[in-house]
Amino acid sequence: MHPETNGRFIDADGFAAIRDRRAHDPGAIAGALAARTRRPLLGENGRLFIIAADHPARGALGVGDEPMAMAHRYELLDRLALALSRPGVDGVLATPDIIDDLALLGALDDKVVVGSMNRGGLRGSSFEMDDRFTSYDIDGIVRDRLDFAKALLRINLQDPRSAATIEACAAAVSAAAAAGVPIMIEPFMSSHRGGAIVNDLTADAVITAVAIASGLGTTSAYTWMKLPVVDGMERVMEATTLPTLLLGGERSDDSDAMYASWQHALTLPGVRGLVVGRALIYPPDGNVQRAVDTASALVHEQ
Repeated sequence: MHPETNGRFIDADGFAAIRDRRAHDPGAIAGALAARTRRPLLGENGRLFIIAADHPARGALGVGDEPMAMAHRYELLDRLALALSRPGVDGVLATPDIIDDLALLGALDDKVVVGSMNRGGLRGSSFEMDDRFTSYDIDGIVRDRLDFAKALLRINLQDPRSAATIEACAAAVSAAAAAGVPIMIEPFMSSHRGGAIVNDLTADAVITAVAIASGLGTTSAYTWMKLPVVDGMERVMEATTLPTLLLGGERSDDSDAMYASWQHALTLPGVRGLVVGRALIYPPDGNVQRAVDTASALVHEQ
């Protein structure tokens, strides 16, 4: 199938324009980012709803039982542009390739744009715990006038390669603060199980990860947490005063239960909103608009 035939929100001319401008006028990306209309980080209600799309750069293309669901770039962009057009969607979290495409499409005006930084710990690799900063750095985020930075911090006490990632995240926190850029840290206690890296989603493990992540860098003034919704979330939120966004996690076949867990966690002190990717842009029933609108209502009607 030709890649342009799947478009529902972006037409064939929009995709052609991206390709042509990338080939003939690469400077147009910087121009689009420079011309982007920015907004305050938090609106009047102090809440944020961000769509995440930084998984492909880590080689994580699967959604549910579809191992290559996110491989089709045209469909991914179409879904993201649709999501960003919906009321209540405050912004997007992604790597430069996706942010650049969305900028060329004019989809980032009045949106909070979050630059994803460390994607080097490729999924399934022998070096996965050495999660190097291979995407945005703080200088690039400032150059492109982005609004937020994001770093993944998986801490494996049995793998010495975690030390380099911890050190790199600390440096990113310090650099972000020096530039006045908010940075969200997504921390997990992780381990090797059956040849894969598995995150411990018990409350005690998340609390431990929060404690470690909160102390990174020379100041915590610009640090946010990005945390999974787990059993005992009340205890987790008692472990930090830092502003926190909830991580949507993997797609669930029980959408009602997923939404209910988010709804409860969004009421807890310190929780400022939600960051969700695959669960909403690739929902089980395929209805991106309905999934995004449902989550948006949870965030903004609290």
